[in-house]
Amino acid sequence: MTPPTQPTQPTRPTQPPPNHDRGLEYDLATLHRRRFLCLFTAAGLAAVAGCSADQATTTGTPSTTSTSATPSATSSTTSSAATDVDEIPQETGGPYPGDGSNGPNVLTESGIVRSDITKSFGSASGVATGVPLAVELTIIDADQDKALEGAAVYLWHCDAQGRYSLYSDGVTNENYLRGVQAADGSGKVTFTTIFPAAYMGRWPHIHFEVYASVDEATKAGRITRTSQLALPKDVCSTVYATDGYDGSAQNLSQTSLENDNVFGDDDGVHQLATVTGDVSGGYVAALTVGV
Repeated sequence: MTPPTQPTQPTRPTQPPPNHDRGLEYDLATLHRRRFLCLFTAAGLAAVAGCSADQATTTGTPSTTSTSATPSATSSTTSSAATDVDEIPQETGGPYPGDGSNGPNVLTESGIVRSDITKSFGSASGVATGVPLAVELTIIDADQDKALEGAAVYLWHCDAQGRYSLYSDGVTNENYLRGVQAADGSGKVTFTTIFPAAYMGRWPHIHFEVYASVDEATKAGRITRTSQLALPKDVCSTVYATDGYDGSAQNLSQTSLENDNVFGDDDGVHQLATVTGDVSGGYVAALTVGV
């Protein structure tokens, strides 16, 4: 797969050497932070933000025959209230957030508020292809165990080739697989997207930031929570056997939830999505997010 690039300047990243690994500093910080959380949760101390995950390369040349579509699979209905919802762990946004904290800022661009994130918007015209995936996040106030209607989620992830729009070689002028949605009365947001690749050094995942409102999100304002969604191994294995995900199966086989530098401390217990559906009809990944 075409390797993603590593930003070196605040305005526009440049391409790093092959298999460039930013992970050491970030990994050490993640491990220290997550151990700190484990030791002091009972005392009521809050967790601090973790380190950045590795962003490396996949191998192989992807097929361009896959198409994106709205998944026909359906997931179970989530109630407007929840019982004993834990806060989702605070995680890194990684080196490719597109929120202005590391170069490009897509949040302030007209068109970012959308549910279908498979296409670029504005002056860009690229389309991300792959196995269809709907991502359903239910945003819950963990203290009061109630849905946060009106909260906003900014969600982003890599494409089937392991590339991040705005940053990676070949897609620096694209902004697909990024979007903002407001939570409905049940606290739910839904994004139509594609299944992300597995790139070297990381478990397959999706990034997201929670904001108090769409207005706060679209001015790149205060972030309520930054975290990541993990995808189940069996579904990943099935998807990565299809055209367009060359290299992902091999990368998946070389990592695990237990060893991942983001999900590894608890095997992603609060971040592992429930996934239903199939390759032909598409998948739905659902996760309750306590903030």
